Amino acid sequence: MNFAAPRVEEIATIEFRLEPEPWPFANDRAKEIDAYWARLVSRNSRHYNGRVLLMRDVSVVAATSGRRLEGRCFVAEYKAFLAWRDFGFPDRAIRNAFAMAALRSADGAFLLGEMGQTTANAGQIYFPAGTPEPADLIGRRVDLEASVRRELQEETGIGAHEISFGEGWSVVFQGQRIACMKTARSAHSATELVARGAAFIASEKQPELARLIAVSGVGDLDKNRMPDFIQTYLRYALRT
Repeated sequence: MNFAAPRVEEIATIEFRLEPEPWPFANDRAKEIDAYWARLVSRNSRHYNGRVLLMRDVSVVAATSGRRLEGRCFVAEYKAFLAWRDFGFPDRAIRNAFAMAALRSADGAFLLGEMGQTTANAGQIYFPAGTPEPADLIGRRVDLEASVRRELQEETGIGAHEISFGEGWSVVFQGQRIACMKTARSAHSATELVARGAAFIASEKQPELARLIAVSGVGDLDKNRMPDFIQTYLRYALRT
């Protein structure tokens, strides 16, 4: 699926609120979704059909605190989300908005993870991230900052207490994907973080990542394994 070139916008706050509604795609194509899921599970039994939050009616509005990204969200089965993604996003009213920890070392490098071979995105390289889930809800509001902290801890072993998080978000828009980047600065060097990531990954029975990869400049970008939105963000952030 070809989308327009990604664009980056600086956003002060994000406000997604839960408003449950039926998802016609999931209902109308249930048999196709089940068949696709069965094929995925037959190839990788570690796939788990959990629940994720997907967005609709997304917009950027002016607010007293700065520009705000807002919208409504609903709970969907993971298998329906994967099918929607892999079928080419047939329901264009829906958006996949997710938070990423843009981990940066004391010496200025960004640290990204190479996804492990048993994951749905094996071999792809991007920041610790995950599609929001019901656990990220505080009442009816989606707490994307909590999602950032959880994914960073789960994928790298680095706790939020060790990181200085930036204000606001750098949001990359590309088609149905909305990647919400939260700067996460470490007091350690890139070499130290790569080594720490390797030790954590080795200690995990089922690690999500294969390794951490340092990106110090545009020459370190992997055009084949880094999604367009990641490359766009890195080119943008490495200039600032």
